Amino acid sequence: MILKKIIPALIMFTGLLNILSCSAKTPTSAVIEGKTVDHTEWTSLLKKHVSQAGKVDYKGFQSDKKALGKYLQLLLKTNADELPEKERLAFWINAYNAFTVDVILRNYPVKSIKDIKAKSLVAKATGDAQVWIEKLPYKFYNDEELSLYNIEHNKLLNELFDPRIHFAINCASFSCPALDNEAYTGSKIDSQLDKAAKTFLSDKTKNKFSSNTAQLSSIFDWYKKDFTKKSDLVGFLNQYAPIKIDTDSKITFLNYDWSLNE
Repeated sequence: MILKKIIPALIMFTGLLNILSCSAKTPTSAVIEGKTVDHTEWTSLLKKHVSQAGKVDYKGFQSDKKALGKYLQLLLKTNADELPEKERLAFWINAYNAFTVDVILRNYPVKSIKDIKAKSLVAKATGDAQVWIEKLPYKFYNDEELSLYNIEHNKLLNELFDPRIHFAINCASFSCPALDNEAYTGSKIDSQLDKAAKTFLSDKTKNKFSSNTAQLSSIFDWYKKDFTKKSDLVGFLNQYAPIKIDTDSKITFLNYDWSLNE
């Protein structure tokens, strides 16, 4: 009889301890009232170590590993599924970019992100794409294990499709769209994605236009289906390109420079 009274009390007490423990571990800047995420730490790091042109000071970033680690922990402990769509979009774009920087820092110095070799056999089997297939050495909310590929294709392009995502995520290479030196936020995501698209298409080292020709980044070749879901490729380009091009313009694709964007 005594045990029957004590056991339920112990269960309730243990449950209360678990709740308090979880509360203590939750970052104060994680999902907050209104379901937003505070990306201030990421913006501070970007403004300190990324130029206006998107070049990254990885050596400088190394001195701020602790601050980066704090931000990564915020992302890892956040249930992104609870966020409104625009907040979730900003969350996963920032996550992709921040964990890409982390990958570089954990392997620095390196001449190209493609030089980073995976440890798992599955990732090794993908050849020069293995750095994106390799699972990140962290567990996300609910112990979910993700790779950069998972974030890009599953969390972003599949669940939150927007072709402008391709201009917001950065693969740590010269030919990638520039890493913005400000975090994406749900309240500004549309204007930020428009800016990213226009900035990328206006960069003459990555895309070159005349009225009847277009030399484009290979991104438009690799992901053509994403850019032609609502119109043809020229129709998409004319929304963001510095000049309008003719519908019958000759289109070619430039070689991709995978050198580290530092």
